[in-house]
Amino acid sequence: MNFTLHQLKVLLKIAEHQSITKASEELYLTQPAVSLQLKKLQDQFELPLTEVIGRQLYITDFGKEIVERSKRILEEADGIKYTVQQYKGVISGRIKISVVSTGKYVIPYYLKDFMDEYPSIDIKIDVSNKGKVIESLANNESDFSLVSVLPPDLRVNKVELIENKLFLIGSSASQEKIRKPKDLEKVTLLIREKGSATRNAMQDYLKAHDVNVKKSMELVSNEAIKQAINAGIGFSIVPLIGSKLLLESESVKFYDLKGLPMKTKWHFIYNKGKKLTPAHQVFLDYIEEHKDEIGRKYFSWALKDI
Repeated sequence: MNFTLHQLKVLLKIAEHQSITKASEELYLTQPAVSLQLKKLQDQFELPLTEVIGRQLYITDFGKEIVERSKRILEEADGIKYTVQQYKGVISGRIKISVVSTGKYVIPYYLKDFMDEYPSIDIKIDVSNKGKVIESLANNESDFSLVSVLPPDLRVNKVELIENKLFLIGSSASQEKIRKPKDLEKVTLLIREKGSATRNAMQDYLKAHDVNVKKSMELVSNEAIKQAINAGIGFSIVPLIGSKLLLESESVKFYDLKGLPMKTKWHFIYNKGKKLTPAHQVFLDYIEEHKDEIGRKYFSWALKDI
């Protein structure tokens, strides 16, 4: 048997996306190149790694076993690289961070200077909704998570970052007069998908103020909600941290309602009892030391009252 690490990486991406097209995009390879690597790997097994039903590609049960073993092989291969660097006195390793959707506006600013200072530490970021982020942390698939609401069912350590504010916004061209929470019963409410922390916060607000939702539209990202608001479709409660451009836009209005803005805190969290590698520890030390400076430098606009 003569497979390569590159072939295993290709298999993992195909398994992750169940698509050669999406795998090729993420690997920055052409589709024929990805298909060729998969074929070369498949030729070494008598049992199929994948199957196509209709037009959808699936990983077979045998393929799933190979995928799991491939993960371990690639982790060990990375471990060899990091061990060599550590013997040379260089702090190295891998850090996997899962980030809630709105957190993508926050996470880059806490990583930029750290990555410059520790170039031998590899960082992988996975952006998803809160439900999947917490699941990833619970399963130890990620080392750290960036969240705005702490998970009640997990025992975690936390590093508190900046404040997270959620405001009601709508089109400035709307003729609806929104002066109190009950007025929201008259309009279309734009709501994030299930599992989203923003959705949960909005539903908590509506419930707390006895708002009976009459019309709503579900969207899968804050960006989609902003576009719908720009189009005059409805209103939504969204995090300010992802809405900087909207503050300067004449097409969007921020509404001052009772109980708003809602306020939470951004946190880096990790499982209690987790065995921290040297890379994990220097990351935590860096965040603790520089978090206030980063907050003032990049997010002072979001901490002011509107």
